[in-house]
Amino acid sequence: MTGIGARIVGLVLVFGMVMMPSLAKDYTVGDTAGWATGVDYTTWTSDKTFAVGDNLVFSYGSGHTVDEVSGTDYKSCTTGNSITSDSSGATTIPLKNAGTHYFICGITGHCGMGMKLSVTVGSGSTATTPAAKGASTPPSTDGSNTTDATTAVTTPTATSTNLGTSLSGSSIMALMTIAGVVFSLLVLS
Repeated sequence: MTGIGARIVGLVLVFGMVMMPSLAKDYTVGDTAGWATGVDYTTWTSDKTFAVGDNLVFSYGSGHTVDEVSGTDYKSCTTGNSITSDSSGATTIPLKNAGTHYFICGITGHCGMGMKLSVTVGSGSTATTPAAKGASTPPSTDGSNTTDATTAVTTPTATSTNLGTSLSGSSIMALMTIAGVVFSLLVLS
């Protein structure tokens, strides 16, 4: 009887570990248009709800950057004060903290041409409606409504700056899934 209980617990653990990664979403910023000038990011965010654990995936060509900035710098399109910056062409930002996160292209003039994105991240299942450029609730002028910095996770390149090194959530989840399968095999045998 104890063996059956252990098997059930093992299967529940494996199921939970396999299903856990499916809760987080990867959002390709701008969909097929990517991170570029001439894209309406307000419309892009309008039907999306962002939660802690989701990822923003920026795809872009040379001549652009993804800079996470304060609310003040976002509102004024100020460059040079970024929290993180990357120019690799493929930048993944894990949304680790609830609150509003602000992104601009750090190339002079690009933010003013619409390369700016504001997303409001909910804390899991109670995600809030996203905000975007031109939203009815503007960021405070002192930047007090900004959140802790997220760390960009990218493929390292010579052009990346100010990036921390961390494991992506999907890598951790993959390891947890493998551990769960091994555990289940041991319990079931």
